[in-house]
Amino acid sequence: MAVRGRHRRRQQSRFNRASLTVTAGGAGLALPLVAAGTADAASADTWAKVAACESSGDWSVNTGNGYYGGLQFKQSTWEAYGGSAYAGRADLATKDQQIAVAEKVLDGQGPGAWPACSQKAGLTRGGPAPVAPEAAPAPRPATSQAATPTTTPQSKAGTAEMYTVVRGDTLSQIADDQRVKGGWQRLYQANRAQVGADPDLIVPGQRLQLKPGDTATPQSRPAPKAKDRTGPEPTGKPAAEKAADTARAKAVAARKAAEAKKAEEAKKAEEAKKAEEGRKAAAAKKAEQAAAAKKAEAARKAEQAKKAAAPRTTLSSPVDAGPSTPYRASGASWSKGYHTGVDFPVPTGTSVKAAASGTVVSAGWGGSYGYQVVIKHADGKYSQYAHLSALTVRGGQSVQAGQRIARSGSTGNSTGPHLHFEVRTGPGFGSDIDPLAYLRGGGVKV
Repeated sequence: MAVRGRHRRRQQSRFNRASLTVTAGGAGLALPLVAAGTADAASADTWAKVAACESSGDWSVNTGNGYYGGLQFKQSTWEAYGGSAYAGRADLATKDQQIAVAEKVLDGQGPGAWPACSQKAGLTRGGPAPVAPEAAPAPRPATSQAATPTTTPQSKAGTAEMYTVVRGDTLSQIADDQRVKGGWQRLYQANRAQVGADPDLIVPGQRLQLKPGDTATPQSRPAPKAKDRTGPEPTGKPAAEKAADTARAKAVAARKAAEAKKAEEAKKAEEAKKAEEGRKAAAAKKAEQAAAAKKAEAARKAEQAKKAAAPRTTLSSPVDAGPSTPYRASGASWSKGYHTGVDFPVPTGTSVKAAASGTVVSAGWGGSYGYQVVIKHADGKYSQYAHLSALTVRGGQSVQAGQRIARSGSTGNSTGPHLHFEVRTGPGFGSDIDPLAYLRGGGVKV
């Protein structure tokens, strides 16, 4: 990858940055040399301002945009200026280590390597240099500010010459100025062992071989000039750089795909978890409802059992009082020779109630019974209420058990206020049965 001395914040656009890269064809390399030293150093405070502009002051930032660390180094720039001596990428190095590499970039490319942020931070060449962190020896030869281009005989047997690299040189420029046949590519192949794997990385002081027969007389041409590092970006890239770009792009795409897959799996796991929780909640609610229904059913059955166990009360006492003259009491006072009913001694005007539901057969004067009411019931029995002072029902009327039908009195053949209550198997006199036994059979306590 070509050396790129351009850095940016995550929010800034990459447009309008001067790009330094290898050109295609015979144009050669437009990338300037890597310069060493701290002749153009800046203060640590200035670098902090640049970092605040580039990355909001995050010295370990890596957003996947191809720029790393607080000063947003491109990977090729980091490696070209000796950053690999500290860490594999800028975001993995310390603040001081990043500043140390930035000093070299500033020395080699000037503040234009950070086009917008250098102006905001007041980054200029010159000024006190920050203390450089300890690191392994730089992998490239030390630069020499005083070096000048020279040509030296390579051997007595031929006309090969040597060229000493100075600051600002590129292989493209050297090939053009020294008229090397085959351009920068052949010059690079001839000196690959000296230059290394990256044709962009030549440093002041290196001695390059100019192939025999491939050069013109250097004295007949002007000395090479260093190219402006902030000039426009040349076109084209060498195959090695293109392959590296492709590999990095594939790595970024693979990482994003892996992250997307991981996020999708996490989403599915969360949805599955919520679905399982929903199923458990529904099952718990269903179980709770079933338990409540079972409890209600048990209570209902218990109530039914309780009612079944309790004595059934289908009849009602005709008055709220205890009996006096019992049924079948003998004596000449009764035409049949015995008492055909039972008497309840109550004051005149006491409410008299129907002993059971039925239909009124007669309601009126009954001779020696005085005013009376006779009711026919569903079980075929008849009840008689005699010696009444007032009637509240009439013949043919339907009544319910416990409903008031008259008021007690002492009419007819009576020795005092009371209710004569009689139960018969037919509507007429002489078919009487025990009235208290009838009431008790219907659940009345009397």
